[in-house]
Amino acid sequence: MTVFLVGAGPGDAGLMTARSLELIASADVILYDRLIPDGALDGARDDAELIDVGKVGGGAQVPQEATNGLLLEHGAAGRAVVRLKGGDPFVFGRGGEEAQLLRAAGIDVEVVPGVTAGVAAPAYAGIPVTQRGMAAAVAFVTGHEDPDKDDSQVDWPALAAFPGTLVFYMGVRKLGRIAERLVAGGRPPSEPVAIVERGTFADQRTVSGTLADIAARAAAAGVRAPAITVVGAVAALHEELAWFAAGPLLGLSVAVTRARAQASALAARLVALGAHVVEAPAIRIEPLEAALPADLAAYDLLCVTSPNGARRLLEVARDARDLAGPAIAAIGPGTADALRAGGIEPDVVPPRAVAESLVEALAERPVRRVLIARAERARDVLPDALRARGAEVEILALYRTVAEPLSPAALESALGADYVTFTSASAVRFFLEAAGQPSEGQRVVSIGPITSRALRERGLTVDVEAAEHTPDGLIAALLEDAARG
Repeated sequence: MTVFLVGAGPGDAGLMTARSLELIASADVILYDRLIPDGALDGARDDAELIDVGKVGGGAQVPQEATNGLLLEHGAAGRAVVRLKGGDPFVFGRGGEEAQLLRAAGIDVEVVPGVTAGVAAPAYAGIPVTQRGMAAAVAFVTGHEDPDKDDSQVDWPALAAFPGTLVFYMGVRKLGRIAERLVAGGRPPSEPVAIVERGTFADQRTVSGTLADIAARAAAAGVRAPAITVVGAVAALHEELAWFAAGPLLGLSVAVTRARAQASALAARLVALGAHVVEAPAIRIEPLEAALPADLAAYDLLCVTSPNGARRLLEVARDARDLAGPAIAAIGPGTADALRAGGIEPDVVPPRAVAESLVEALAERPVRRVLIARAERARDVLPDALRARGAEVEILALYRTVAEPLSPAALESALGADYVTFTSASAVRFFLEAAGQPSEGQRVVSIGPITSRALRERGLTVDVEAAEHTPDGLIAALLEDAARG
């Protein structure tokens, strides 16, 4: 039995390691901290137990003793346990303490390092923590301790005399006393300082100053944790080397209600644009037992009605050759792309991702026998239209859409977002059954007319509808709406 102490990196999901993603995907239990990247748990199994053991500075706390108890309980039970920590587990992450505890209980430990915020946050602010001719050494220091404590583990005079860059973690509330102690120890008041708030997150910002004025500047700017403070000559390089720009959705929160497996790509795009993403997956895709007809080659046409259907179809087929024979039609660009990912180039792709558009695209195409690969429950626009033309139509149900239970915290966060997005009628139905009406002032975003119809049938106003009925189209419409203010 092994417990994996895994570093999730500083906030940008792109900095997570391949090993961390592999372990998340295979874990039975994941105990995760607050400061992990948005979407870090998207790859977890549907049946994995996800336990929030995060700590908020000055706020709600999960006692370390409670976390220890959970590690021992699940580790001793022989389950695959991932302890997922922001940054690196062995850099101010209490990973060493947890490893000692587990070893003492006879439980094996594997450590997966992560990119630590003390390096990543300055880098995203254009600050190299070492620089030839400026800093040949760097010291990482906890700023959590009170500099005036008699029993402090930090040797402040020695730290002030350290010939290099100082990087402080968790020191925002004690910044004034930290600066005073460093100046008292011999560092010049004019020495450059930079505070990087929420480093590598989309809403990262940097406040610059000197030891003499950084505390006042930080207070005036309302800097809050998490933040990294860099002291030394290299901090002045921020103005010259800064490269990480805030996105156009900075300051806005967006709730994503689509299935967890499909939400990650949409969430990642929104995060890259500066949004704070609230993942509230209202639906889950449940595969059905299905098999391709033995005489598939006898069909004139195989219609695939959604990206989920395309992915499931490719799972049912042993390989692309099993789909040889009929012409293949895909409802919309997203479905076509999902087929192409499996090596299938569709013959018919209408411009809009709705059944009506595919009916129009097939108007001049002679068809006698048609197989439609779709969800268990779906609109009958396409089969009805083809039957009206005299075609023999069969349905291959590949999956069903079921409700995904949402925690009270997830619902509260989703209802507090500036925007709530819907990418299917089923997401509308299940989200509203769980949450009721969206909050007053919250803007409702729809991926297209079918989803919009489902929203209006429930008495909601659709504030934004994508012109292109794809996740990219939804994002484009949201950006246009946000730009109008």
